[in-house]
Amino acid sequence: MNDKIDLLREEILLKTRELIRLREIKKPFSPGATIIPYAGRVYDEEEVAAGVSSMLDFWLTLGPQGDIFEKELAQFLRVRLTLLVNSGSSANLLAISALTSAKLKERRILPGDEVITVAAGFPTTVAPIIQNGAIPVFIDIDPRTLNARVDQLEDAYDSGKTKAVMLAHALGNPFDLGEVKRFCAEKGLWLIEDNCDALGSLYDGQLTGSFGDLSTQSFYPPHHMTLGEGGAVNIVRSAILKPLVESFRDWGRDCWCPSGKDNTCKKRFDWQLGDLPSGYDHKYIYSHLGYNLKPLDPQAAIGRAQLKKLPGFVKSRIDNWNYLRNALSSLEDVFDFMLPTHASSWTKNGFTFIDGKPKVTPSWFGFMMTLKEAASFSRTELARALDTAKIGNRMFFGGNLLRQPAFVQLHRDSKGKAFRTIGDLTYADIIMNRSIFVGVYPGLSSEHLDHIASTINSFVSQNRSLA
Repeated sequence: MNDKIDLLREEILLKTRELIRLREIKKPFSPGATIIPYAGRVYDEEEVAAGVSSMLDFWLTLGPQGDIFEKELAQFLRVRLTLLVNSGSSANLLAISALTSAKLKERRILPGDEVITVAAGFPTTVAPIIQNGAIPVFIDIDPRTLNARVDQLEDAYDSGKTKAVMLAHALGNPFDLGEVKRFCAEKGLWLIEDNCDALGSLYDGQLTGSFGDLSTQSFYPPHHMTLGEGGAVNIVRSAILKPLVESFRDWGRDCWCPSGKDNTCKKRFDWQLGDLPSGYDHKYIYSHLGYNLKPLDPQAAIGRAQLKKLPGFVKSRIDNWNYLRNALSSLEDVFDFMLPTHASSWTKNGFTFIDGKPKVTPSWFGFMMTLKEAASFSRTELARALDTAKIGNRMFFGGNLLRQPAFVQLHRDSKGKAFRTIGDLTYADIIMNRSIFVGVYPGLSSEHLDHIASTINSFVSQNRSLA
C-alpha cells in the first residue's frame, strides 16, 4: 500500500510540474500593451510542487515545513532564531509587542515610553509603536538614501523615556547601521530592524536583519521572496526574546510547546502562575495579551523553494538597478537618483564611498527618482505617463506619514500628544511630493527595462522642449 501511495504522490507532483511549465510559457512582450509590474512573484514548478506536496500531507497549521524553513532562514541571515508569522506587518507588531513584556523588567516598553523612528516610509513600521501605547518620535530622512537622518538621533533621545529605535532599510538600502548601533549601545536601547524591503542587502559585508536585537521580514509577493502572505521575526542574539515573540504570536500563552505537541517542558501540570490554581494546564496559561499570527505549513514549503533562489534574485535586483541607472544617466540634471548609504557619487564604473565608511550593497526593492526643484514637469505627470505606457510605478509608500489622514486624526484626537517630531521634516515632504520609483524585481527582462528607460527618456525630452 505504501509503495502505491508513494508512486501516486510522485505522479501527482510530476503532473504538477508539467502543468506549471506549460502554463507559464511567456507571451511575447509588446511595449505599451504588456503590463510591466513594479514588483511581483517570481517562481516556477518547484514552488508549486513544494506547496502541493505539503498539501498532500495536509498538515495545514505551522508544522514540519515551518520548523525547517525557520532554521534555514536563520542560517541564511546568520541570526540565532527565526519565527514565522503571517505577514511583515504582523512581524513588526510582534517585535514591538515582545518588548512590552513584564518579563523584561526595567527594559520593557511601557505606555508613554518613546521609540525613535523615521517619518517617511510604510505605515506598519510605525503603527505597532502606537498600538502598544508608546510614543513614536519622528526624525527626518536623507533625500538621497531615503534613510533616517542619524544626526537627529541625539535630539530625539529623551533620557528615561526613550526605550528603542525602530527603522526600516529604505527600498533595500541599509540605513547607517554603524551609527545607529553605536547610539543604541551607548543609550541602552533596543534596536528593531524592519528588513522587509531589504532581504539580501549588505552593510560592511554583513546581511541586514542581523544587526539589531530583533529584525523583521515580509514575504508578500512584491518582496525579495514570497510565500504569498507571510513574514518572520528574527531573534538576532538574545534567546530570551524567543519565548516572548512566540507568546505574542501564539495567543499570549506561556507554554512553548509546538502545535500538536504536549509537555515538552516535562512539567505541564506543575506550574503555578498568576492567581491560577497550582497544576493548571500550562498549555492554557496566558502571560501576555497576544494574537494568533501564524502562517500555514504549505506556505513554509513554498518559502523553502524560494530561499534556494534568493541569491539569484538579489543579483537580478542589483543588475536591473544598474541597468536602469546607466540607461538614465543623461537625466542627472532632472533627477536626483538614489545612492547607497555612505556613497558619495555614482559613475558607470559603480559607486564611490566616503573614505573610512563601510561599503553598502543594497538588494534594491525599486529604482527611485526624485525630481529636482527646477524640473519642468511634476511627479504626477511622470506617473501618468508611466501608467499610459503600462509601466508600474509607486511613490515612497506613505510618504511623510504625518500627512496621512490617520496620523492627522491621531494628532487632533490626542491634542498633539500622540507623537513627537524632530525638526520640520523637510526632506520627508520633498520625497512625498517629488519622488517616484519603478521596478527592478527579477521578473523583468532587458526588454522590460529598455521600455521603462525609453519611456522616461522620451517623456523628459518632450517636456524639456516644452519648457
